[in-house]
Amino acid sequence: MHGSSKAAWTAVIMCLVGFTIGGIALVPDPQWILFAVGVGVALLAGPVGLAMSAAGYGVERAPDHER
Repeated sequence: MHGSSKAAWTAVIMCLVGFTIGGIALVPDPQWILFAVGVGVALLAGPVGLAMSAAGYGVERAPDHER
């Protein structure tokens, strides 16, 4: 099934955690360092998902699917 892999779920959860940290950091008084940490976690979600997929935790592509 499309996207139902450990790599995909890890990337999605990391992105959600990053957005949550960043959002909490802005209320009520902005804490820019904590906001930067949230941005960093969200930005690392993509490379971590790709690395996990390359390590074999992703979903196999269909034979006729072009990359």
